[in-house]
Amino acid sequence: MDYHADTDTWHIHPNADRQTDYLLADKLQRAAHLLQGSSALMIATGEGMAADSGLPDLRDAATFSHTWPALARQGLGFEKMTSPQAFDEHPATAWGMYGQRLNLCRTTEPHAGYTLLRQWGQRMPHGCFVFTSNADGHFHKAGFPAARIYECLGSIHRLQCTTACGAHPWQTGRLHPQVDSATLEWQGDLPHCPRCGALARPNLLMIDDGQWNPIRSTQQRMLLDMWLDSTPSPLVLEIGASRAVATVRNFTRRMQRRGSPLIRINLHEANIHNPGDIELALEAKEALEAIATHLPQGG
Repeated sequence: MDYHADTDTWHIHPNADRQTDYLLADKLQRAAHLLQGSSALMIATGEGMAADSGLPDLRDAATFSHTWPALARQGLGFEKMTSPQAFDEHPATAWGMYGQRLNLCRTTEPHAGYTLLRQWGQRMPHGCFVFTSNADGHFHKAGFPAARIYECLGSIHRLQCTTACGAHPWQTGRLHPQVDSATLEWQGDLPHCPRCGALARPNLLMIDDGQWNPIRSTQQRMLLDMWLDSTPSPLVLEIGASRAVATVRNFTRRMQRRGSPLIRINLHEANIHNPGDIELALEAKEALEAIATHLPQGG
């Protein structure tokens, strides 16, 4: 499913051809068995988790150009608009793009897989923790406790100052973006820092970003480290994490070295090369719902 910003419409297309996995039923049964026998669940997700809710991947250059054709017409490409430089040189357009993205994240509902993950975690003695490179806020929206979510690249639902004035990142709150769909320019006064009055920007880690304020992300990481220190080798469920954005996969490898078993869900890049772990070449929602059918009472 693709979102077209110019027309505010979605285009649904069939899945690409995939090879038949004749061991899929066995893998799903093994995954369900691991979930039933685990005392804690480490959920590690990338853009593939968000895609099944219908959110385009802002970090992929091809998807970026397809989603934001108004930027292409202005000669503004992926690297330019996903760096702090965009807010220096094209503030109204940069805020138009991120404002439209914020609106999408607010109005798009998390798919059913989020609920399954939350329910599975709630049944485990040590619960679950989320490590995600997605900035959409959908784990919060799906009811996961804020103290059990680490957004390693920040959140589009938080703003920060473009200067080092010392302001702590703040919530978007009553910010309601109005964007010209033809030019993708922000309409009205641009968001500003409540402390110093300088231009504000999303609290996201961008390309070559020396301005990012990591305070909130650092606090989340401290909570994750405390949980891991008290949790014996949690089961890692990695979902939709590509090699292109390696942050999640690097974390997963560290967890494997700690002795955690791994279930990897990735339609195109599932290979683990470890017979003790499980790879599912499926989309996120599809895989989670398939695992649920092998659990008591359907999940």
